Amino acid sequence: MNKLLKWALGALLLLAALTALVWSLNVRDEVNVKTPVAAAAPSDTLIARGAYLARAGNCMTCHTARGGASYAGGRGIATPFGTVYTSNLTPDEKTGIGSWSPAHFWRAMHNGRSKDGRLLYPAFPYPSYTQVTREDSDALFAYLGSLPAVAQSNQPHGLRFPYQSQAALAVWRALFFSPGVYQPDTSRSAEWNRGAYLVKGLGHCAACHTARNVMGASDEGLDLAGGLIPMQNWYAPSLTSPFEAGVGDWDRQHIVSLLKTGVSPRASTAGPMAEVVLRSTQYLNDADLGAMAQFLKELAPASDNAAKPMALPAAANVQARGAKLYEQHCAQCHGDKGQGVPNAYPALSGNRAVTMPSTANLVQIVLNGGFAPATEGNPRPFGMPPFVLVLNDSDIAAVLTHIRQSWRNQASEVTTLEVNRIRANQNK
Repeated sequence: MNKLLKWALGALLLLAALTALVWSLNVRDEVNVKTPVAAAAPSDTLIARGAYLARAGNCMTCHTARGGASYAGGRGIATPFGTVYTSNLTPDEKTGIGSWSPAHFWRAMHNGRSKDGRLLYPAFPYPSYTQVTREDSDALFAYLGSLPAVAQSNQPHGLRFPYQSQAALAVWRALFFSPGVYQPDTSRSAEWNRGAYLVKGLGHCAACHTARNVMGASDEGLDLAGGLIPMQNWYAPSLTSPFEAGVGDWDRQHIVSLLKTGVSPRASTAGPMAEVVLRSTQYLNDADLGAMAQFLKELAPASDNAAKPMALPAAANVQARGAKLYEQHCAQCHGDKGQGVPNAYPALSGNRAVTMPSTANLVQIVLNGGFAPATEGNPRPFGMPPFVLVLNDSDIAAVLTHIRQSWRNQASEVTTLEVNRIRANQNK
């Protein structure tokens, strides 16, 4: 017991020392929020620009609770460390950001600090937003200041010990966060740089499309190389892999179409990405979508993507069962040979979404259905019904295995355990 107490005391002392170091570093990086700012009403042009940037950052989705007022916060975001509740961004003086200055807001975006200096949790994606320019931050603040004020107090976070402490957060920041505005690559075109700025900054694409470590930090060594979205059981595919969601060989207009409408001749969106298109990217102008497309096209392929891994075929009885289930439930829309129906139901033969190593998205779609977003360019999308009450876990495993190992597809077997894990996590 004495050894345990000594170890705990040593750990606390080390944590305290690291915290002191981090706070001193943060002070040096601090944005000056004390300089007086001349009060001037923001122009309509600045507010309109801020509204557009808020769409690009998909800000309203997180900062609006279901059934609540827009931007008034209160939405719970589940994390492996507990629940983080989003804050009130309306200009209410007491519960929102009505008493903030543009510098306070810039500090939150750039350095992850609230008005009172409190460190913010990275569920607010300031590790990406730190790249946003001061000019864009000021435009966002002007737009938020133009919204109706809503008096709604912020809800305390429901984080477990020790993650709820500012000390633990300070250590996390020392290890995984460095503030810094986007620096253009002078060897690239202005369009490419605009796309990189949107993808890396306000778009915060890495928040989903980059794997996270055990401490919840994005692995910069695998930037945009895919990752499982924490607590959601959806896999955000690699944007650098030709076997997942890499678009290096795509026609540029097809990428723009996917971001604008949710569908294209090469793919369609579902799950969390469909929500991003619905609430964010469909509202971006063609120039910005084209810039994002150009940046994504020029992403360097991951070095381990030289060859697609081979998979062992499933047992004959599993294949037979899966084939029968496919004929009963799937062939009517997707075709007897997985050929699909153009502009309606996607082909399953040769489909990268079917053959990715991660099977999480396939299981999610079979359980809960798959729906592209309803957008101006695709107002009545075709969808797939849920089979959560129709097929059991072994049924889903068998039919997905059949699809992944039939026609031109060569991918690993889906196990009943994989399906059970995702179904069980949905019911928590």
